[in-house]
Amino acid sequence: MTDYNTIIIGGGPAGMMAAVASSFYGNQTLLIDKNRRLGKKLAGTGGGRCNVTNSGTLDDILAGIPGNGKFLYSVFSQFDNHDIISFFTDNDVKLKEEDHGRMFPSTDKSRTIIETLENKIKELGGQIMTKTEVVSVKKEDNHFIVKTKDESFHCDKLIVTTGGKSYPSTGSTGFGHDIARHFNIEVTDLEAAESPLLTDFPHKALQGISLDDVTLTYKKHIITHDLLFTHFGLSGPAALRMSSFVKGGETIYLDFLPNVSQEGIKHKLDFEREKSIKNALKFYLPERLADFLAQSYPDKVKQLNPNELEKLLLDLKEFPISVTGKMSLAKSFVTKGGINLKEINPKTLESKKVPGLYFAGEVLDINAHTGGFNITSALCTGWVAGSLHFD
Repeated sequence: MTDYNTIIIGGGPAGMMAAVASSFYGNQTLLIDKNRRLGKKLAGTGGGRCNVTNSGTLDDILAGIPGNGKFLYSVFSQFDNHDIISFFTDNDVKLKEEDHGRMFPSTDKSRTIIETLENKIKELGGQIMTKTEVVSVKKEDNHFIVKTKDESFHCDKLIVTTGGKSYPSTGSTGFGHDIARHFNIEVTDLEAAESPLLTDFPHKALQGISLDDVTLTYKKHIITHDLLFTHFGLSGPAALRMSSFVKGGETIYLDFLPNVSQEGIKHKLDFEREKSIKNALKFYLPERLADFLAQSYPDKVKQLNPNELEKLLLDLKEFPISVTGKMSLAKSFVTKGGINLKEINPKTLESKKVPGLYFAGEVLDINAHTGGFNITSALCTGWVAGSLHFD
């Protein structure tokens, strides 16, 4: 049986950064992942380009983490998004900023991020085992025994970074939650987050249309971002973010023109009374969308009666869409739910019940929006969980 100071199960962003931190502090560290290569899910993020973090302020970052983001105050006081940026630039990775503060490697390749983390682990003396599946974990005296199919390992500190249950093909099967339950640590209910929305919308007429910076509203939740109409409903960042607040059965409202008031639209239409409605709307909207919205009305702007004009303005500013559901957990980007945060020390990410057992990343009951926020949470919790703590 081989002894280590620290063993980390799960080679995603949280696991890799935990291995970097643990090795940095001089611990004998082993990172175990069942996939052939580290960072399998990370490789597909940001369309394969890896939206590695966000450049925003602390308030911006917390606003991007609607699922228990406030728990991370202590984590971010130790390692935050600006430390992530510094880490990669210090390791010769050039990053570039795109809209909404999204940070990408200038290579536009996820492999750049994954290889930098992997190389840093090795440079600091950490060991990596891939194609290795952990089958059981138990604690005897003050040591953990981690068993794989072929061998067993001892460690003083065990960090679980196995992810949630979204995209199980990447290895996120919920095994980390099984480990927690084994130690009588509570796991909250799991559901899809950052999920495309299923709607009763006429999908075929609008399929493939993308809109920049529209606003979706449901009760107090107001989200302005890009939106994509699909064959099943809505996708794109605005829909994915709204999925944290709906389950199915709700009506959400779409403002196609959040930067233009109803009065502004009405004023524009008054100047174009001789035009057809669809041609007048094409000033603001893609042609197919203009055609779709115009079909419920007379041909010309001047033919609109006051009630029809009012309804057209409402269609543009508060178009109702019935949500019938969300994509399954297996087809969603993020898992909502996980290790109950009441069980976890927010300063260290150590279990309150089981000394030496730590959790980081999406295995925790923390979920964030797309735009670099989930990876930020994973990398920062990974660093803190892997660091030495002097409590």
